Amino acid sequence: MATLLLKNAALIATMNDADEELHDQSIFCENGVIRQIGPLDTLPNTADKMIDLSKSIVIPGMVNTHHHLFQNLTRVIPNAQNESLFGWLTTLYPVWCGLGPRHIYISSAVGLAELVLSGCTTSTDHQYLFPGGSRLDDSIEAAIDIGVRFHPTRGSMSIGESQGGLPPDKLTENENHILKDCERVISQFHDKSPNAMIKISLAPCSPFSVSNDLMIQTAALARENNLNLHTHLAENYEDIEYSLAKFNMRPGEYAESLGWLGEDVWHAHCVQLNTGEVKLLGKTNTGISHCPSSNMRLGSGIAPLLEMFEHKVRVGLGVDGSSSNDSGHMLNEARQAMLLQRVKHGASAITARDVLRTATRGGAKVLRQDNIGQIAPGLSADLAIYDMQSVDLAGTHADPLAGLVFCGPVKTKHTIINGKFVVEDGHLTTMNLSSLLEEHRKLSIELLNSA
Repeated sequence: MATLLLKNAALIATMNDADEELHDQSIFCENGVIRQIGPLDTLPNTADKMIDLSKSIVIPGMVNTHHHLFQNLTRVIPNAQNESLFGWLTTLYPVWCGLGPRHIYISSAVGLAELVLSGCTTSTDHQYLFPGGSRLDDSIEAAIDIGVRFHPTRGSMSIGESQGGLPPDKLTENENHILKDCERVISQFHDKSPNAMIKISLAPCSPFSVSNDLMIQTAALARENNLNLHTHLAENYEDIEYSLAKFNMRPGEYAESLGWLGEDVWHAHCVQLNTGEVKLLGKTNTGISHCPSSNMRLGSGIAPLLEMFEHKVRVGLGVDGSSSNDSGHMLNEARQAMLLQRVKHGASAITARDVLRTATRGGAKVLRQDNIGQIAPGLSADLAIYDMQSVDLAGTHADPLAGLVFCGPVKTKHTIINGKFVVEDGHLTTMNLSSLLEEHRKLSIELLNSA
């Protein structure tokens, strides 16, 4: 029975229903679950591992609700640096044709390492292309090796250029094969248990890369297995124009026509939804992954985040792909979410605590996970711990929790996932990061040269 005692934390931001912020209290964990929180003298006085947190801030591990891990192999490609979404995609598709299983494994391991070093403990990954014999299995293997709680999505593209779609035909798959492989992945990897480390979702890429029929059949398969559904929606003006021209509907109407709304659905971006669509998502309890850095990088616009909050839409944060954000730092994403809304609505419109809650509790709600996103007895021991004495937080003693958002971006001192130290004293414990980065660099160079 593995036990862990985190002693005398200077500040614990619980993100519980009462938004309690606890001072000088301790956390006792057992077998990957938080058992007790309180003054040190009220908790068991021994454990397999004990650590002093008297100069540390503890928050729930953050939840990344949208990513494309493979893209960190193709960051800042010159021809794509100044393109909007469709031009950016068509520039990079030919490069991605050269991916294979090892590319997926190494890029996933590096991307997940980057996330856990920022305090993320649960991540999704929207893998929607499978060239060179690659499979979702490759990213899942990497997640297991890193030790992160992982919600990979079996994505898909079936409509290529020859059929009026955006991606090259080489990157698309036969729809019958897609559905059969979805069934295989569910059977092989999906864990239904409450504290599961691997949970599968299904995720056709976008309205411009799959058929209506595949959207409908994927939803039916997911609901047969009580899985979540995910796709891109209303990311920029080109998305709106495509939807109107192709389907004679706005994206929200199109999603509704396919049965792609509800508590088991979350959409990425939703930058260009109108008020009626936002209300529809709130009414149907549909989730959103807000990706502010990517939206700014591609010039996609400012998502109506405050309007989403107003209409009770479930919202989490996502870093999005590392070729459209170029960073995988969840605290930075929270900071950008706050600053971007202030640009549009004013300095008092949104607080640091609002976005921290979105990055933690919000993401857990989007993924329908009750065991993460807050610090409370009985929940998973997924924690991000920051050193208040780091240079990034110097001078933040008046409100160090807000400092995590306003300052930095700060990396964790410790990241604990399922009760295990995946990052300890600022270092990844589960894999050799230097070796990963060395192979990552070689694969990236080879990929670009081959294209």
